[in-house]
Amino acid sequence: MAVEKNLSEYNEASIRSLDWKEHIRLRPGMYIGKLGDGSAPDDGIYVLIKEVIDNCIDEHTMGFGKQVELTIENKTVTIRDYGRGIPLGKLVDVVSKINTGAKYDSKAFQKSVGLNGVGTKAVNALSQYFKVTAYRDGKEKTAEFEKGELIKEHKETKSTEPNGTEVIFIPDETVFRNFHYIHEYLDNQLWNYCYLNAGLAMHFNGKKYVSKNGLLDLLLRKTNPDELRYPIIHLQGEDIELAISHNNDYGEDIFSFVNGQFTTQGGTHQQAFRESYVKVIRDFYKKDYEASDIRTSIVAAVSVRVQEPVFESQTKTKLGSQTVYEGGPSMKKFIEEFLSKELDNYLHRNPTVAESLRKRIEQNERERKELAGIKKLANERAKKANLHNKKLRDCRAHLNDEPPAKNKEEFIAQQNNTTIFITEGDSASGSITKSRNVDTQAVFSLRGKPLNSFGLTKKVVYENEEFNLLQHALNIEEGLDGLRYNNVVIATDADVDGMHIRLLMMTFFLQFFPDLVKRGHVYILETPLFRVRNKQETIYCFDDEERQAAVNKLGSKPEITRFKGLGEISPEEFGRFIGPQIRLQPVILEQGDHIQNLLEYYMGKNTMDRQEFIINNLKIELDLVHNI
Repeated sequence: MAVEKNLSEYNEASIRSLDWKEHIRLRPGMYIGKLGDGSAPDDGIYVLIKEVIDNCIDEHTMGFGKQVELTIENKTVTIRDYGRGIPLGKLVDVVSKINTGAKYDSKAFQKSVGLNGVGTKAVNALSQYFKVTAYRDGKEKTAEFEKGELIKEHKETKSTEPNGTEVIFIPDETVFRNFHYIHEYLDNQLWNYCYLNAGLAMHFNGKKYVSKNGLLDLLLRKTNPDELRYPIIHLQGEDIELAISHNNDYGEDIFSFVNGQFTTQGGTHQQAFRESYVKVIRDFYKKDYEASDIRTSIVAAVSVRVQEPVFESQTKTKLGSQTVYEGGPSMKKFIEEFLSKELDNYLHRNPTVAESLRKRIEQNERERKELAGIKKLANERAKKANLHNKKLRDCRAHLNDEPPAKNKEEFIAQQNNTTIFITEGDSASGSITKSRNVDTQAVFSLRGKPLNSFGLTKKVVYENEEFNLLQHALNIEEGLDGLRYNNVVIATDADVDGMHIRLLMMTFFLQFFPDLVKRGHVYILETPLFRVRNKQETIYCFDDEERQAAVNKLGSKPEITRFKGLGEISPEEFGRFIGPQIRLQPVILEQGDHIQNLLEYYMGKNTMDRQEFIINNLKIELDLVHNI
């Protein structure tokens, strides 16, 4: 008779020790954040690249190496720097022994971003193949690994290569399933490195990246210079750099960095800048402006360097409150003192800029007061509309504000990885609602086509019921700090009407909540266009190439179904396309894409250019249908 194992038993046999690579592979999220498939900028495959490049940047910061080369061919990543090169005798240890590195010695790396001695070890452990070569003083040494396991340590040999380190790796496809690199994300990543290290040259698949003016160049790339209300204020000091202006967009657009690390979730330094900027502006104009009036429409970048940064996670996306500056003043005091002197001096020396800034603030003040009454009525209407029953099927992660006593970390992780599907029509929203993951996926149902909001003021957000209820569902009225869903997914039919609804929704977000798009929260749900099947197998295809491959595989004239709308896909089928294998197409603003220009082109008055664009793309769609 079998004896049932007591699951609550706790003794010596319960204790297990994992070596470094086992722990990283078992708990990759602790080291690189979420895994993902490459459709989001913070997915693990980009973190792997960042961890290696961070070491190259640290070398450059210390004065060694003026260029970094990145090459991606298929799924093989090669990164080469021209720093000092890893000491040959410690090459294997540096990439395979946890808590091993030079960055524990603050004399060697004074203000490094990678202080924990984990980065390249995580890359090594999470790669199906990893190769590192160090070139140093006329000698070289190479080591090769598979999933963190050393498979070959080459002997030290003579070399004519310049000093530096080369890392080649292929992410493990059993960890990063169906992954792909989106080059626009890497493009942004490399530009940020260059803005923070003026004069550094980076190369990516033959393209060169270099910045001469640091954060000034960043703002020029991220904004349309013609829409700036005054020339960019560029301030630099020891361990701090700032660039500031205002434009015509709604919200705040602040890019923050610590020791060259893009802190996408902000932190102590970003909050210190926001508060200190308000104080300095009030003191300069001798008027107690509302903080929101001062910061609305601001575009800014802030970079600081500190000796012992404390981040809230291994992925270093948010600076912790424990960070102090050089063991002396708080981060807030450091930034406030810098702004009080440098920004105040700048505004006194540039009265035209000071006057333009004052006008922008007072325009924000007038608009806020004009909206006050409308917002109050709109908020009351939203409550009466019973949002959660009428429009929103929420997920369990947000139905309780307070995490449960047990599994608190899991609950918070769920809240940080929630998704809302914005869809139109009862059948489509019904299918998604029935097949979704109720813990982390919510559904917001549109009623017909939303209004074209291009050229309208924010007043329409409160007067239009659909827009008002949507902003309440997302909780973005006061900015992204309260955003309830990390992924905002537009799910529409793959026909003309569905495409039009996508454009209308993207227009709404870009017009009134541009940060939502700029911060990478908005996606398009990809659903299959075809189902190809015979009696033995069913294959779902997302484009004509996949359809043809499925036909070739199944042979004998299989049944082909062309899905025209989401409502045609049963809930049982739909569950396959919004589960672990979900395909999301991110909405990305590329370099040179300025919001008002984009909206004018796609949603403004009809032009010959747009007519030609529609005709050319309509021909592609007709050719596709003809070939079925």
